[in-house]
Amino acid sequence: MATRANESMHRPPDHLEAEAFSPLGDHAFVLLDLSRPSAASDAATLSVSTQAIVAGIDFAGTLPPVDAGHFDVLLTASTGAPAPWVPVPQSRLEQRIEAMRAIATAAPIASASLIRVLRTTGALPIGDALVIESFAYSTLLGGGEFRAWLSARPADGRKAPDTGEPFLQIAREDRRVTITLSRPSTRNPICAGMRDALFEALAAALDDPSQPDLQLRGAGACFSTGGDLAEFGTASDLALAHAIRTARSNARLIAELGSRAEAVLHGACIGSGIEIPAAAARRIARPDAFFQLPELRMGLIPGAGGTATIPRAIGRHRAAYLCLSARRIDAATALDWGLVHAIRDGA
Repeated sequence: MATRANESMHRPPDHLEAEAFSPLGDHAFVLLDLSRPSAASDAATLSVSTQAIVAGIDFAGTLPPVDAGHFDVLLTASTGAPAPWVPVPQSRLEQRIEAMRAIATAAPIASASLIRVLRTTGALPIGDALVIESFAYSTLLGGGEFRAWLSARPADGRKAPDTGEPFLQIAREDRRVTITLSRPSTRNPICAGMRDALFEALAAALDDPSQPDLQLRGAGACFSTGGDLAEFGTASDLALAHAIRTARSNARLIAELGSRAEAVLHGACIGSGIEIPAAAARRIARPDAFFQLPELRMGLIPGAGGTATIPRAIGRHRAAYLCLSARRIDAATALDWGLVHAIRDGA
């Protein structure tokens, strides 16, 4: 559940009381009005002593000085506020708060897991961060929140037809390799086959002694709508799934390419459709691109590298907001936040 704190915490909760500020209690998501004098000290207490998700709200748009390390999300009515703030029109603040509250209440364990992963992995090497993300993801695959989402899906929505299209198109011109996700009729879903084909192509580029530059793009109306929903819930051995996920991490290989990697993004870039390309050193968006992380609604967290790649691009507070709100952001917002480096027509 979510709590709007109206009174100061006069003392840190003891070890038994702290459970109330966790997914097991009634105060797992705490909203702090930053105009209250005790907001900063309350955030410090909650972040150190509990598992609560701590959201600070600047209703007045004054950008009060706060220690961002004690907060998981910071919303403000100030237009154009810098990171780590998420600027929201004042007339929509309550609506955005309610959206986050609803998701955190519906999936408290996944939401708390997301926040713990973001807090823990920010200073780690990206490879270590990806391993921790995968541990959490496999845990949630075995959880009740994910099973509830899975059981609510219509049976006929769990099977995607095999289109017979190749997973990728790979071309080389001089010193540049272009990899194109090539199942446009189904909006380039990143199924296990697509993941494995992409991993092999990226590995070949990394191991090529000529060290070519690499560009990643998608065919058709969009870059990718993310994971193939038909495959969700099909893993019977979640420990093996973790081993495969970490061994065949495309985000890790793209990060290893360093300055050689560029991603060109257009249309829908959802879930793994932004988590993977966010590892690229250069990210170019077409004007029609939009970005979304909807995994918490499924009782999951980003599992294709997003808890590592996206915070490194936009910061953990804005990454947490994208997940907790499940909102889309457009190319202009992505550019402002640093998720992409440029917007180009016809890229």
